[in-house]
Amino acid sequence: MQALRIVLLIVFIIICLALVILVLMQEGRSAGLGAISGAAETYWGKNKGRSMEGALAKMTKYLAAGFILLSVILNLNVF
Repeated sequence: MQALRIVLLIVFIIICLALVILVLMQEGRSAGLGAISGAAETYWGKNKGRSMEGALAKMTKYLAAGFILLSVILNLNVF
């Protein structure tokens, strides 16, 4: 059981580091003055989910869910 805890801890640390890197790679959410002129309604604004920024957002969500799940599992005193 101790070996499983060590493996889960290593996976947890990897997820933590990946989550920090992904959050730092993302752009800010503030639209600035572009929101006034409607610049967010361009082609790139509408298809943001298919771009690299959308992929980073999806990966961040999945890693955050994994982070929460592993933190709950590791804090159970089963191991």
